[in-house]
Amino acid sequence: MSHYHIKSEKQYQEAYLESVKNPEEFWAQIAENFQWTKKWDTVLNFDFSKPEINWFQGAKLNITENCIDRHLFERANKTALLFEPNDPSEEAAHITYQQLHDRVCQLANVLKDKGIKKGDRVCLYLPMVPELAISVLACARIGAIHTVVFAGFSASALAARILDCDCKLVVTSDGAFRGSKTIDLKSIVDNALKNCPNVKTVLVVKRVHSEISLTENRDLWLQPLLDKAEKTCTPEVMDAEDPLFILYTSGSTGKPKGMVHTTAGYMVYSAFTFKNVFQYEEEDVYWCTADIGWITGHSYIVYGPLANGATSVMFEGVPSYPDYGRFWDIVQKHKVNQFYTAPTAIRALAKEGATWPSTYDLSSLKVLGTVGEPINDEAWHWYDEHIGKGTCPIVDTWWQTENGGILITSLPGITKQIPTFATLPMPGIQPCLMDENGEEINTTEASGGLCIKFPWPSIARTIWGNHDRYRDTYFSAYKNKYFTGDGALRNAEGLYRITGRVDDVIIVSGHNLGTAPIEDAIDEHLKVSESAIVGFPHDIKGNALYGYVTLVNSLSTSSETETNQLKKEINDLISAKIGPIAKLDKIQFTEGLPKTRSGKIMRRILRKIASNETNNLGDISTLLNPEVVEKIIEERL
Repeated sequence: MSHYHIKSEKQYQEAYLESVKNPEEFWAQIAENFQWTKKWDTVLNFDFSKPEINWFQGAKLNITENCIDRHLFERANKTALLFEPNDPSEEAAHITYQQLHDRVCQLANVLKDKGIKKGDRVCLYLPMVPELAISVLACARIGAIHTVVFAGFSASALAARILDCDCKLVVTSDGAFRGSKTIDLKSIVDNALKNCPNVKTVLVVKRVHSEISLTENRDLWLQPLLDKAEKTCTPEVMDAEDPLFILYTSGSTGKPKGMVHTTAGYMVYSAFTFKNVFQYEEEDVYWCTADIGWITGHSYIVYGPLANGATSVMFEGVPSYPDYGRFWDIVQKHKVNQFYTAPTAIRALAKEGATWPSTYDLSSLKVLGTVGEPINDEAWHWYDEHIGKGTCPIVDTWWQTENGGILITSLPGITKQIPTFATLPMPGIQPCLMDENGEEINTTEASGGLCIKFPWPSIARTIWGNHDRYRDTYFSAYKNKYFTGDGALRNAEGLYRITGRVDDVIIVSGHNLGTAPIEDAIDEHLKVSESAIVGFPHDIKGNALYGYVTLVNSLSTSSETETNQLKKEINDLISAKIGPIAKLDKIQFTEGLPKTRSGKIMRRILRKIASNETNNLGDISTLLNPEVVEKIIEERL
């Protein structure tokens, strides 16, 4: 039987067993669902000690044939991308598979005309407009390696990425709409390119219709070039292990890491996980709210959905514009069936109360998902009650930029879900927990460092230009294992809960304390919106706990008595939920927490502030809200 679409718990168990016992046969069978120019000679060759990983060796293909061309027989007129603009009064755009094919070919021909060939790197710095998805696919069509940089990053962050992988061409726009704001993207690109002499061409999408300057012999409006371009472009035949894209992820130290994802394995795994994690059916409308600037957008807005012939929603705006009902308005308007977002967004919406979602018809929803960080209990229950109305399974998906696709999650309506637990590994994923001596923990109930002991098809193959760093970061902590950098616990049923980065496990008086459960306890307080816990040096305990706490609706504590009372209530909650050992020595109330653009709290910065090491915070310009850092330093306890 084919394991491509798992529809029952029994099928999941059979698929998982098969994937562990006969991984090569399992993945060969999954790969049969795709179109290949030439089939593979070998399914898998790997050596984690080097590390070298090759999937579907000898195979030839083009990913865009699998995402577009093969659907044209049956789905030419089906909506592939459903673009919902920032301004709700602007009409949504339905781009069919045939239109997507034509537009991707036209842009691919423009890129070729500008001298871009197989293996060249192209930087995409665009808002969430259809041209971003089309640019990604146009690069893949001709074998160019795309590197998407989120269009909220600064000029210096953009330049660093362009230089690191030596991009020849940049696709950008005159500007971006973000809620009520208009952002001047073109001037950011101009500033970045002062330091990037190898970029010969900048193609500019007209989006906000602002006055911009075009640099002669370098900058060109894109649309007139597309108008003249042919609607056919023969796809470049790629090797299974040819790089498809480079995506940068922040290192805890040093410059960002350019994770390299290759063609065949990434395609097979992102498509397989999309189909099963969201239980996508032919007529469904699927919406992932992420930006294509992140891996979530690559795998679960573009490649995974399109490889399955799905209708994928692309949203340009923000959840709060023009009001906090925007997400639910889109769900109602397009009858969205699967909805995938981040806990940060859920908490922000929950903070505004249940009135917003209650005014919309959300009955089309079948599956809810979360991504980016473990979802806390309170947010999970709000999402379940007010969005899913208690009838939609919630998939709490755990994975990383380096992974290419979802590794641990429940399957909706098929396997068990427990709030705050990612639960079970996907077929092909072999997780294990490691103790402080570097030994695998064999008891079912356990907690430790989360590793994966066998490769899966979409694992990143290297860090661009720095394979030593790749080995040292992911394969040096534990012999012959990929170390995720996360800690996890496994319960008596063998279900996994991610407890946070291992560097977020704080040893207090000899006790290992994961920050996530402590934050969960704090977040249950009715006055608390969000919290982050870090350790700081303590003479007696070794480390003590420092809590940064943001209150609901920016409540302020008006008197010292009130402040002390609230701190006591928070510590009582922690004591009741986890134990007195987890109480906080210091609690600082903050207006906000420093976050990356994808919504991750930058605990590294908070740790340094708590330890009074504020001289070396690194580059904070790429944060979503760099201004909160100064305020936190100013009010440090």
